[in-house]
Amino acid sequence: MDRREGAIISGIRGLSIVVVDEDEGVLESFIEAMAPHGAELYTTKESSRLNELSGKDNFDYLFLSFKTHTDLDRIINAFKNNADRPKIILMAEPSELAGLEEEDLEDIYDIYLKPLNPHRIALNISSYTNSPGSRSLTPVEPYVKQLQPYIIFRSPQMKRIMMTLPRIASSEQPVLITGETGTGKELAARAIHFLSPRREGNFVAVNCGAIPDTLIEGELFGHERGAFTGALRTHRGKFELASGGTLFLDEIGDMPLSLQVKLLRVLEEGEIYRIGGERPIKVDVRVVAATRRQLHKAVEEGLFRDDLYYRLNVLRLQLPPLRERKEDIPLLSIHFFHRALSELGLQPPFPELSNGSIDLLERLAWKGNIRELRNLMTRVATFFAPRKRPVLPVDILPHLDESTLKELSASTDREKPGEGIFIPIGTPLAKAEELLIKETLRHTGGNRSQAARILQIGLRTIRRKLNKYDNRPK
Repeated sequence: MDRREGAIISGIRGLSIVVVDEDEGVLESFIEAMAPHGAELYTTKESSRLNELSGKDNFDYLFLSFKTHTDLDRIINAFKNNADRPKIILMAEPSELAGLEEEDLEDIYDIYLKPLNPHRIALNISSYTNSPGSRSLTPVEPYVKQLQPYIIFRSPQMKRIMMTLPRIASSEQPVLITGETGTGKELAARAIHFLSPRREGNFVAVNCGAIPDTLIEGELFGHERGAFTGALRTHRGKFELASGGTLFLDEIGDMPLSLQVKLLRVLEEGEIYRIGGERPIKVDVRVVAATRRQLHKAVEEGLFRDDLYYRLNVLRLQLPPLRERKEDIPLLSIHFFHRALSELGLQPPFPELSNGSIDLLERLAWKGNIRELRNLMTRVATFFAPRKRPVLPVDILPHLDESTLKELSASTDREKPGEGIFIPIGTPLAKAEELLIKETLRHTGGNRSQAARILQIGLRTIRRKLNKYDNRPK
């Protein structure tokens, strides 16, 4: 049993933590991450060694490799006479959790998927002293709270973007919002409308890519009675309905070229013609357009009018994909999860997401961005209700699609080498070894335990060789 006490630093100072894992690299990762925070750490490869501790001390947290979970009943019984039984946290590969049943989770406080990131372990454990995920869930600025009905965020990237919204909202110029599918472009448009002097007017949204080319002109501009067969009455288009407010044109890049010139006229003249109409109709509309496409390339390819592009691109808002704003994932996940539970008829207080679940969600690629996250949390809520315990990774994994699971399994191999290095023929073996060790450490960001696993050598060997390199004559 290896017992180490770290330097006294705030965070997890004073916590007693036991780690059981057959992988020495995992044990060393915990030591590296927690020693600076003042935790009293006990590590062992064998769960049977826990009997030595069960009657001596009270422990705050017990981290167990999934391979020892079959001994869980024995482990719990070993600590049952302790005044405060430790919180048990499993560490597992994603594939290992498939067979867990609900009764297996009764005594589990949380689950972390391997490989564990040693640079986040201390921060996550520290947050357990509050509510799960609380360090990520508190918007502190009044401006953030003002926008919360529309956009949920706390990341620096989104904060910088959102701080520009009042200036954009105060203008009457067109706005072009760009970003991948599912990044929240319509929500940003609604926030602009909410902050603008037009907030009392209508916000009308139109998806230009969802309406057939033959119908979109009538949807936007309306038609007169008798304008065509079946036009039995006058129809007001979206521009008229949005007069005095904001018209949101989503996927503007899918608008037919024939209609783009008419849109340009509205932006320039502030008037429309209904289909079959002979008189112009004045409209007072602020246009906010959005696209997932790169419109400047569409202009080069002749698929989008350059004059319309320049007219729309007066004020621009670029929304980042969810993978670039990971700080927002806890907020968004809990928001969508709680909203789905509410829609199912459940009443608060709602269960929270464990830190292990948040760690899992932050590791996913989110190609569908916020929309994909919302759909996932809706599925999780549907099958999780009416449990009251925190949501664990085992509750999320069954609802990931096959491609995401494959990517997650691939991501667990973080020890995979990078591009490599070139070692010329004739390089002395000792020098080649030094180059390889240092390049591997560069690849792992200085993580010696991870480098040792990649190189398939002992951690002590790496330490000894690095000391040798540092102490040799200059």
